[in-house]
Amino acid sequence: MASSVSRRSVLRAAGVTAAGTAATFTLSGASSGAEAPVFAHGVASGDPMPDSVLLWTRVTPSPEAVPGSGKGTAVDVRWEVAADAGFTRVVARGHLRTGPERDHTVKVTAGGLCASTGYWYRFTSQGKVSQTGRTRTAPPRDEDVESLRFGVVSCANWAVGHFAPYGYLAARDDLDAFIHLGDYLYEGNPNPASDLRPSVPPNELITLGDYRQRHAMYKTDEHLRRLHARHPMIATWDDHEAADNAWSGGSPSHDPATEGDWADRMRAAHQAYFEWMPVRHRGDRLYRRLKFGKLADLTMLDLRTYRTRQPGPVSPEDTILGADQREWFLDGLARGTAAWNLIGNSVMVTPIKIPALPTRERLALDDLLDGQPTTVNTDQWDGYTADRRRVLDAIAAQGRGNTVFLTGDVHSSWANDVPRDGASVAVEFVCPSVTSDNIDEQLGVPPRTGSLKVEAAIRALNPHVRFVELDSHGPGVLEVTPDAVRMNWYYVADRRDPATAVTFAHAFRAVTGDPRVRPAKR
Repeated sequence: MASSVSRRSVLRAAGVTAAGTAATFTLSGASSGAEAPVFAHGVASGDPMPDSVLLWTRVTPSPEAVPGSGKGTAVDVRWEVAADAGFTRVVARGHLRTGPERDHTVKVTAGGLCASTGYWYRFTSQGKVSQTGRTRTAPPRDEDVESLRFGVVSCANWAVGHFAPYGYLAARDDLDAFIHLGDYLYEGNPNPASDLRPSVPPNELITLGDYRQRHAMYKTDEHLRRLHARHPMIATWDDHEAADNAWSGGSPSHDPATEGDWADRMRAAHQAYFEWMPVRHRGDRLYRRLKFGKLADLTMLDLRTYRTRQPGPVSPEDTILGADQREWFLDGLARGTAAWNLIGNSVMVTPIKIPALPTRERLALDDLLDGQPTTVNTDQWDGYTADRRRVLDAIAAQGRGNTVFLTGDVHSSWANDVPRDGASVAVEFVCPSVTSDNIDEQLGVPPRTGSLKVEAAIRALNPHVRFVELDSHGPGVLEVTPDAVRMNWYYVADRRDPATAVTFAHAFRAVTGDPRVRPAKR
């Protein structure tokens, strides 16, 4: 659907070299009001459909109306969508009144748009004009689409690094959208003595005001602001949007005696997420499915809100999906007719046996896999084998070999065959973290020095793991055609450097009708 860009692209904070042509982060048609304090948190779009897209911004109508404060008056905000950067051909417009009850955020559905079309959008309030954003609608549902290309990211810890992977994706002009697989933000308690960047608020997130402030802080990062303004987002959450290793009834890091009722905390986390993120939802329901012509269905799962508690002995009664989401998901698998079935999946679905390792390496791997000293990681689908079996049975019954799981969570890169009774029925591509700690940071050693024997041990014990790399940070780029799905991994040179290089590293693919991972040429 869009022209390709060289996989040798190298990012610098000032720009990106793509196919020999320099391109800066500056958006075409950016408004002179882009830096106005009224729109201090940028603009965003999300969940593209053939005839509509979700638009987002946040206004600061007065100095006291800072995020999470509950202060400030209600104000009117106008929005416009145009077919050109100069807004001479406005195709949709409207207005919305926002106030402290929604933290002065604005979310609107811009409808009546043409499919497979790029648009410009902007907001106006109190005589100030926002930065101009770019977005793109999905193709018609019945169209034979030749190709799609998505950025794929997860796990962005503000405190430990800069978001150069987001900047790399923002600089590309060939993406239909970017998919975020969770841990968009981290709720943890900041450590001023060791953190690279100070966090707001300076405490672990508990209240609605806390979560609102942390969302606002993330949207001041220039790399992330540019990405939101350049491409539509398709996102789900994992645990850190609420609390580490969250499940329906709590979190190991949540103490009701000192931090209050878990249900109150989860409601606060969800409310702030829905206010601050360009995602479509029905009440508290985030799971949904987007269609991209006849080429791909993209299912975004919620694997935190409905899951039963883990770790513990694996039981058939345990669920990672919950009954309603499971029924909806299985029905979608049975009815799907697209060439490719893409599943946005926050935790690994592939069964992984954790190898015996020397104590130091084992502790580092346990920490990467959520600190559970067991032979399997029960925070993943390995802790919910009954649900996984139902899903893989449904995929096998289709017999099409067209299912691709897109996964985050484990801060590392994987390409897996997903086995059922000894035969692969799907593939899984796992993107690394944007910044969150990997094995080398856990071990305190230079990259590619302490992880090699861990990777070898994982592959030896899990032959369906075709590729694993435990050290690097960066984005993925998923390329979809009727014949194949390919994941390209890009790695940053130094997560602590906002101007770090981002370079192509690896590529793996799966071809239609054959659910097995194979290396891809550069």
